[in-house]
Amino acid sequence: MNVKPSVLADGSIGLLALEGRFDAYEESQVRSWLDAEQAAGRSHLIIDLSGVNFIDSTALAALVRGMKLTREAEGDLLLCALRQPVRVIFELTRLDRVFPIFSDVDEAARHFDRSTATA
Repeated sequence: MNVKPSVLADGSIGLLALEGRFDAYEESQVRSWLDAEQAAGRSHLIIDLSGVNFIDSTALAALVRGMKLTREAEGDLLLCALRQPVRVIFELTRLDRVFPIFSDVDEAARHFDRSTATA
């Protein structure tokens, strides 16, 4: 799996773009990124799954953990650009009802812009 971390806006939004299989063998990279973002004080995070063609239960658990951490810090973990095979897994597990899912990174970033403007 290819992992591409970056920061958006004024440095307040962490972005992680993933490519390939997101499974038990790759989950530690995402967990490490989530921990680093938390240590940096960023609680507004976006994970771009447009390049992910497979996701397993370990990866889903890592995402749920990340969502919990960000929400405890009064932020959120947004997902975007799910390909059909990945979207099906989210629908079967009903995690599509738990995670905010957006069509692309820009739409997810705008969500944070709106939510911080109304806070």
